[in-house]
Amino acid sequence: MSQTQQGAKLLLVDDDTSLTELLAMRLESHGYEVEVAHRGTQALNILKQMPIDLVITDLKMAHMNGFELNEQIKKYYTGMPVVMMTAHGSIPDAVDAMQQGFVSFLTKPIDSQQMLDVINEALAGKVRTAQTSDPNNFHGLLFQSAAMRQLVQQIQALASSNANILIQGESGTGKEVTAKAIHLASNQAQGPFIAINCGAMPAHLLESELFGHKKGAFTGAVSDKEGLVQAADGGTLFLDEIGDMPLDLQVKLLRVLQERTVRPVGGQTEHKVNVRFVSASHKNIQSAVAEKQFREDLYYRLNVVSVEIPSLRERLEDIPLLASRFLSALSDGEKQFNQQSITHLLNYHWPGNIRQLHNIVEHCVAITPGKMITEDIVQKALPKDKEQNAFTGLNEAKRQFEYDYIQKVLALCEGNVSEAAKLAQRNRSDFYKLLKKHEIQC
Repeated sequence: MSQTQQGAKLLLVDDDTSLTELLAMRLESHGYEVEVAHRGTQALNILKQMPIDLVITDLKMAHMNGFELNEQIKKYYTGMPVVMMTAHGSIPDAVDAMQQGFVSFLTKPIDSQQMLDVINEALAGKVRTAQTSDPNNFHGLLFQSAAMRQLVQQIQALASSNANILIQGESGTGKEVTAKAIHLASNQAQGPFIAINCGAMPAHLLESELFGHKKGAFTGAVSDKEGLVQAADGGTLFLDEIGDMPLDLQVKLLRVLQERTVRPVGGQTEHKVNVRFVSASHKNIQSAVAEKQFREDLYYRLNVVSVEIPSLRERLEDIPLLASRFLSALSDGEKQFNQQSITHLLNYHWPGNIRQLHNIVEHCVAITPGKMITEDIVQKALPKDKEQNAFTGLNEAKRQFEYDYIQKVLALCEGNVSEAAKLAQRNRSDFYKLLKKHEIQC
């Protein structure tokens, strides 16, 4: 960039003069220099006349829309970051925006803090450049939603801490990806990251895997073996499905956490270790503690900090970005979704979360003969739930519709209750009553 972030020159392009005036005032109050254009041709003339560090353009404009303007900018101003603005309810446009080289997109009404974050990250080179189509990416966590932004901020706040972390969330939400992001954002990032699923092997094998063993410790132990706790020294050990660990092994793990030493099975020597433990479970560990299925003292040792991953239903804004990323990887960039197919993905309830979304995209790739994945193909790939085919009473159908509607409105407005109430054409007090009725937290 030709300038530092403080004092960088921005170009706002929108045929809504009142909006550009308001946004320009906000940005100038934060130290940016702002030029304004109300047409695409006017924006190109400004780019010819003066150095610009970043362009923010509306999508729908007369004569030249945002996509066409971005195409001209990419042609003559290589590397210029361009951010797209679009009205709420146009989330599928984001897929096209990412594929055509926009660094990010903002939904109207514009949230000031989100706008500043997007601009600062783009100017600092922290988001994808104009030549890439990756969505917002924090150490492998792909997101655009407010719910995930809060999770990332929590991880960033833990960067300088060595505290053990317990990750909770539904199956398929991406616990291991989150654990890896925690590791890469931490002071242990240069050390090893090792993951093990505690529910995927018998107890005697799990003990050997975790703590290692000495030759002759049991039948089949033909040589010494270093355990994963020791192998993770200086880094992070991710214990997935910790709730499935047998109680007798929980006692041994607790000792490692307390003493910061590990003794291999059949060994006499203690080995010092410096390991950050990140654990995860789809089970409610507190309930398991109450039912005497999980040790309370171990729970508090592992749960120094708790991280909750939102379900895919709680981060609807991320579906187009995730689906587009999966599609690009699975088809080598040869296929794309149309907007109607994205709408179908947004309307599904995703009990299997991100893992299920990946499987559905893979299914779509397999059954699509051409380049365009249509809504018919997505509908064939999505499972036909028995519950959807069962007859539902009118009151329950109304309740479910109301709940799903509120969730979608909140997702489109990024959790802003005032904007969601306006979009739903309700006053704010009525909308809060609906939130309370359905036990929806914002």
